[in-house]
Amino acid sequence: MRRQCEFLVLGSGVAGLTFALEAGKHGHVVVITKGSRTQSATNWAQGGIAAVLDPLDSFDAHIDDTLRTGGGLSAPDVVDLVVREGPERIRDLVELGAVFSLANGGKGLDLTREGGHSARRVVHAGDLTGRELQRALVDAAIAHANIEIIENHMAVDLIETSRFGGPKRVAGAYVLEEQTGDVHTFCADATLISTGGAGKVYLYTSNPDIATGDGVAMGYRAGAEVSNMEFFQFHPTCLFHPEAKNFLISEALRGEGGVLRLNDGTPFMERHHEMRDLAPRDVVARAIDFEMKRTGDECVGLDMSACTADFLEERFPNIHATCLKFGVDMRTEPIPVVPAAHYMCGGLVVDEQGRTRLPGLLAAGEVACTGLHGANRLASNSLLEGLVFGHRAARALSSCAPVTDSAARIPDWDIGEAAPSDEAVTVSHNWDELRRFMWNYVGVVRSQKRLARASRRVALLRAEIREYYWDHLVTRDMLELRNIADVAELIIQCAMARRESRGLHFTLDYPEPDEQLAYSTRVSMESSAFIRADVS
Repeated sequence: MRRQCEFLVLGSGVAGLTFALEAGKHGHVVVITKGSRTQSATNWAQGGIAAVLDPLDSFDAHIDDTLRTGGGLSAPDVVDLVVREGPERIRDLVELGAVFSLANGGKGLDLTREGGHSARRVVHAGDLTGRELQRALVDAAIAHANIEIIENHMAVDLIETSRFGGPKRVAGAYVLEEQTGDVHTFCADATLISTGGAGKVYLYTSNPDIATGDGVAMGYRAGAEVSNMEFFQFHPTCLFHPEAKNFLISEALRGEGGVLRLNDGTPFMERHHEMRDLAPRDVVARAIDFEMKRTGDECVGLDMSACTADFLEERFPNIHATCLKFGVDMRTEPIPVVPAAHYMCGGLVVDEQGRTRLPGLLAAGEVACTGLHGANRLASNSLLEGLVFGHRAARALSSCAPVTDSAARIPDWDIGEAAPSDEAVTVSHNWDELRRFMWNYVGVVRSQKRLARASRRVALLRAEIREYYWDHLVTRDMLELRNIADVAELIIQCAMARRESRGLHFTLDYPEPDEQLAYSTRVSMESSAFIRADVS
C-alpha cells in the first residue's frame, strides 16, 4: 500500500496528539501507533504536569528549579519558553475536556509538589494523570475530521530522499503492518517523530513494552543529530515485587511526606542531600543504589505513615489498590522500592520549533532533545515539554515544503531475497543479553571499564542483528531489537565521551563535575557502521 498525506505522526502520546490536533487545522494527519491508540508512556504517567498556576508561585521559581536540576546543561531560553507557555497549554487541555483534581471546594486546581520543586505547581488527576490526559487527547483526535489514527503499525525506517536521487530531506516512512507483515510506504510533507523513550534498553524499567527507542534509532540512521544520550534517568522508586511488572511508585508520594528507609527502619536520605527525600531523582536513585549495595538488601522502603489512611486512599487510589494487589498496605507498612530506568533526557536534537537538522523531520516529547532537561529532568516537566513542543512543532509546518516531486522517486519497500525467520530464538536471546549488560555496565553508576565491556558486546550484537535484518522478513520483535541495539550504542558512546560526573551520568572514574566539560554530547553518523561522540 502507498499513502500520501500532508502530515505523518509516529507515536500517539501527548506530543504526537497535541501536534496532530494543531496540524489538523491545516491538512490531513495520519497518526501511526505501534500498539493501540492509548498505548503510550503518557498513559502510564502518574504524577502530573508542572505549570505555574498558583499566585504564590512564579515563572522565575520554576525556571530556577529546572535549571538547577539540569546540572548546568539546560538551555535557558528553552526553559524560559516552556515554563511561560505551560499555563496556556493546561488551559487547552481543560478546554479539550481533561478533568483534573480540584481543591478549595472545586473552585481551583489541586496543585501538588514533587522532588526538586520549590512550590506546589503540579497539576494532576489523582495518581492517573497520564491516563486522563491520553483519554482527552484521543477523544479529541477521534472527533477531528482531519486526523486518522492507524493502530498496530510500526515504522521501519524514515524515507530520506537523497538516497533515491532527490534532495536531502525526510518525506515520510516505511511502515510495517504487524498483522499481515506487509510494509507500506507513507509519503508526507512533514513527519513528526513522537515515539517516546527507550526504557526497554535496560533490564528493569518503569516504561511500557513499546519504549524501545524507535524514534531515536530511526532519526539517527536517517542522518539527524543525537545529543546527551548518557543522561538516562532512573526513577528511584518502582515497586519491588516478583509479580509486579514495571509499576511506578510516583514521586508525588515523597512530595506528600514519604520517607525512604532502610529495612531496619533507618531514614537515610539526610546523609545524601540537603533536601533529603525531596532531592532530585538522580540523587535519590544513586542514594538507594548506594545503600542497597552497602547493606546487601534487595530494596528499600518508602514509608507513608506521615499521611492519614484516608488521604492516601483518596490522593493515590491506583497506587494504593495496586500495592494491595501485591500484598503491600501502604497505609500501615513501607512500600518496597528499587530504582528502574525511567526517562531518556537525550534524543534527537531539535530547535525551538521542534525541527531537526533534516528538512521535513520534526520531533517532540521524550524522543527529542530540546535543551529543557539538560543533564537531568525535573519531575513533571516531561508532559509539559510534550505539550509545548507538540504545539510549537505544528506551528512550524509552514517551513516544510511539499514532497510532490520527491515522492515520484521514492520506491516501495523491496523484500529482495529476505525469507521468514526460522530462528526467532536469536532475537529473544540477543534482546535479553543486551538489556542485562546495559543494566550491569551502563546503569545508575558507571566506569570506563564497564563502558568498554558494554561497547565490545554491543558491537558484536549489532553485527549479528544487521545480518539477521537483511536475511529475514521484518517483524516487530526484530525491529525493536535493532532499535534498542542502536540506542544502546549511542548511550555507551556518549557516556564514554563524558569524562566527568554530571546530572544523571555518574562514573566512578570521574566522580566530580568538570566545568570545562559543561557542554552537551553530540553524536553524528558518518556511515552506517561508524559513530562519533564528542562533548562540544
